[in-house]
Amino acid sequence: MTSLPRPIRRMSLPVILCITMIVAFLTIMASSNGRRIMFYDERNLAPLEPLIIVITPTYKRPTRLADMTRLSNTLRLVPHVHWIVIEDGFETVPFVENLLRRSTHNYTYMAVKTPVGYPRRGWYQRTSALWLLRNDTDSILGDYKEGVVFFGDDDNSYDTRLFTEYIRHVKKLGMWAVGLAGGSPVESPEVVNGSVIGYRVKWGPKRKFAVDMAGFAINLDVVLNTTAVFGKTCKQGFGAPEPCLLEDMGFTQEDIEPFGFEQEEPRELYVWHTQTKQGYYTVNETIFNSFYFE
Repeated sequence: MTSLPRPIRRMSLPVILCITMIVAFLTIMASSNGRRIMFYDERNLAPLEPLIIVITPTYKRPTRLADMTRLSNTLRLVPHVHWIVIEDGFETVPFVENLLRRSTHNYTYMAVKTPVGYPRRGWYQRTSALWLLRNDTDSILGDYKEGVVFFGDDDNSYDTRLFTEYIRHVKKLGMWAVGLAGGSPVESPEVVNGSVIGYRVKWGPKRKFAVDMAGFAINLDVVLNTTAVFGKTCKQGFGAPEPCLLEDMGFTQEDIEPFGFEQEEPRELYVWHTQTKQGYYTVNETIFNSFYFE
């Protein structure tokens, strides 16, 4: 076999190294471009079913923007959400709307002052959101064919898995455990063989639906096919609004879909009924040290 001339043999090693570096660079670029394209394609896939509709009543208070920021940051990590926020007041608040814009989700923000006669904040605002859903369904759903409604208070703490593993899969009425609710470390349905047979709660255990507002979600079809709202009273709920709403919607215990009970013990909580401690400030203005303050 004839050997190569010596000068060419000396040049072959640098050439080979150069070619190797070029190939490696092109491989990395191709891989990187592939990831970017995949990310773009994922963002443009057909909408997952169903749309999660989060209803959040809110009102001015010193800790409100902190609470709403935390909730917004959670929802930003959950795909396919429409966030309905109802201000208990006569007008919306620009700083709240800025926060909603940053959430990256479609949202509806409106101001509805609580009329005289409602016992607690939030009842009438949730009712207003239900009216909105029934009267403007197409605008809320957009390209989605189904939806699930969840009443997400602004001061609770939520694991993103509550939305992705529980709420999105509710076919009729879904329920799960809630931490720090009703004077108990944990409130939950009592589940045997996949069916709810009662409730493990400290407060109002004889309620037909002894569940915290954060402990259930309803398929949108049920909401649209009833006229049930949050009224001014709920005697059978010992003053709590949840039992009356669910009874007025025609639910029975057999309709309940329990979530989270297939896990091995000890199980994980995905939502907590937390309350931000309110400070006491002798400040009346909304600008303090050049910053907005409620």
